[in-house]
Amino acid sequence: MKKSICLYFQVHQPNRLRLYRFFDIGKDSHYYDDFANRTILRRVAQRCYLPTNELLLDLINTYKGQFKVAFSISGSVLEQFDRYAPEVIDSFRKLAGTGCVEFLAETYYHSLASLASPSEFRHQVTKHKETIEHYFGVSPKSFRNTELIYSDEIGSMVYDMGFKTMLTEGAKHVLGWKSPNYIYSGALAPKLKLLLKNSTLSDDIAFRFSDRGWSDWPLTGDKYLGWIKAAARNDEIVNLFMDYETFGEHQKAQSGIFEFMRYFPEVVIKDGEFEFVTPEQAARKHKAVASLDVPDPISWADEERDVTAWLGNELQNDAFNKLYSVVEKLAIVNNEQLWSDFGHLQESDHFYYMCTKFFSDGAVHKYFNPYDTPYEAFINYMNVLSDFILRVDDAISVSDIKFAAEKKTAPAKSARTAKAETAKKAAAKPAAKKTVKAGSAAAAKKPSARKTVKTKK
Repeated sequence: MKKSICLYFQVHQPNRLRLYRFFDIGKDSHYYDDFANRTILRRVAQRCYLPTNELLLDLINTYKGQFKVAFSISGSVLEQFDRYAPEVIDSFRKLAGTGCVEFLAETYYHSLASLASPSEFRHQVTKHKETIEHYFGVSPKSFRNTELIYSDEIGSMVYDMGFKTMLTEGAKHVLGWKSPNYIYSGALAPKLKLLLKNSTLSDDIAFRFSDRGWSDWPLTGDKYLGWIKAAARNDEIVNLFMDYETFGEHQKAQSGIFEFMRYFPEVVIKDGEFEFVTPEQAARKHKAVASLDVPDPISWADEERDVTAWLGNELQNDAFNKLYSVVEKLAIVNNEQLWSDFGHLQESDHFYYMCTKFFSDGAVHKYFNPYDTPYEAFINYMNVLSDFILRVDDAISVSDIKFAAEKKTAPAKSARTAKAETAKKAAAKPAAKKTVKAGSAAAAKKPSARKTVKTKK
């Protein structure tokens, strides 16, 4: 049996926030920098999405289905494709039509909901799955959480939602002596198969490819396949997971990244030791060799491979906790626009911008950050969040007023009806009324009895 190579790409663009000042709170509730979102989306579409999709389609046709890839495309970027570059959706549809591309499920808003709210997490996964079905006519079978975030508990939730395959990071502090080049199973969900990213080989393309100071520059297809063979000498599968923007955006076209991608599949297929598979195919092909215990969340970010890129300081945790404190309030008002804004405010990028790491991973954070400092990112976000919470509270107040008015109106109407019915009954029974008046004097001296009757009535 041939060994496997699984190529997976993350496709995501956040809804960037405009400069939102303290004095805008309560006055202007449009939070997004539409110009920046459109400009960046169009730029990345021209540099990456369109040319790389065309290249992949050509490779699939050239090798008659032997070349396969997988994508997770966030709902946030799909909304922007619809708005600013619908031709990108058409190019992904062409890839979907080949049957050689797997589309994975994830959180709709590329959020950290799995770390905060199980109900919101399930809602976003369901919404994303339905969106992928709508756009591409396929139902996702495998799952990939935001930034490959995974823990035993998250894996259990994912399995309960019907997914049997999940992607995550091959974190060294979790694996220990184990190799990432096998399939593992979840500790709390033994039937959930885990595909682990080979960080070294993935980052050789994603981060080091164009670095002329790198001792192994330039990277060629033959050299890279040699590394893959050496890494998986006694193993079964090599998982190469990376941002799709690697092609043409992070690694510019002049670096030779497109030529590398065009030649690499040919090298692999001609060699014959490996074959390309999608995550679902990999899970069917290979058995889990062991259970993987991950009590604390891991991810593919930074050297730590944990969640400190988003929740590693007080700024991030303050914003995160304040955001998710409104979940129950939102459930009361059930306002579509509020839920939409809540979703976009959950995008993990907003918390990433607040990261205060300035050491080995500082350059990476700076590259992706539209703010000059993490503190500016925090202040801007909290101003937006303050306005959002005011809107939620106002919506609840309106709901309370309506509810109180309805509650007050309904009993009043009932009382008037009851009084009218009592008057009609009294008018219809004059004899009974007269009998009471003609009763004994003792009876007439018992107001407490009438009061009691009236009270019971």
